[in-house]
Amino acid sequence: MSKRLLRSALPAASILFVCLASSPGIRAQQSAAAQKQNAAPTPWNSPSIAPKQPPTSSGTAPRRDISGIWDAFAAGIQPTGVKSHAPFTEWGEKMANTYKPGDGPRKVVLALINDPLDGCDPAGFPRDLFFELRPFKVVQIPDQVLIMYEYQRVWRAIWTDGRELPKDPESRWYGYSVGHWQDDYTFVVDTIGLDERTWLDNAGDPHSADMHVEETYHRVNQDTLELTVKIDDPKAYKEPWLGLNKFVLHRQPASFDIREMICSPTEAEEYKKTVAEPATR
Repeated sequence: MSKRLLRSALPAASILFVCLASSPGIRAQQSAAAQKQNAAPTPWNSPSIAPKQPPTSSGTAPRRDISGIWDAFAAGIQPTGVKSHAPFTEWGEKMANTYKPGDGPRKVVLALINDPLDGCDPAGFPRDLFFELRPFKVVQIPDQVLIMYEYQRVWRAIWTDGRELPKDPESRWYGYSVGHWQDDYTFVVDTIGLDERTWLDNAGDPHSADMHVEETYHRVNQDTLELTVKIDDPKAYKEPWLGLNKFVLHRQPASFDIREMICSPTEAEEYKKTVAEPATR
């Protein structure tokens, strides 16, 4: 296009722009964009505290879906361990007596605690459910359900492709997990192959490498999930028992920012020098 034709085309283009900009549709879009821009930004490190009032039901739960961010609020911290468990076997009692916890009925003074968490060992499973159950995110993909936890910033992969649990697994901190839908609103997870070095909770309750953990996630409604955890470890306990029973979790908005809670070996060492060791003097 020549310069002369370009100059002559400019006024018409300007008029068209003004007409479009003044149309009701464009004005509405501009208003919405301005409101979005002026709206308060989503805060980082969304607080995880008990709500002032219990959340209300927001409708029917989606079918076969537990995805989202879930929070137990203050109830998930459980500093003294599980409320109750089955009686120990002889082996379980012997193991429990070697553990020196900082909480629970066998609590010892600070200087004598031998909790593996103090050295930044992984919490392991199911201790990540029985202590510091902070917000976690569930993601569903075709062959797995992934659970990402705030505490120690770890994740679990639960296979849903129909595979069986391994027959003779080597130990893992978080074991081997397979899951299936019991019905449209209930997801059941079986986990074995758990490292015997981990504790079940802050009270120093033990488990053996033969432990079988069953988790049941029941979607009550859009915003409520109930978690039940059954421990079956005949080497350590005389009968199966429930560590959590219909424990209530609340769904958080997608914009909820999950904090980072990581045990730092350097910080743990500083704690020993400044707090634990002086307590022995």
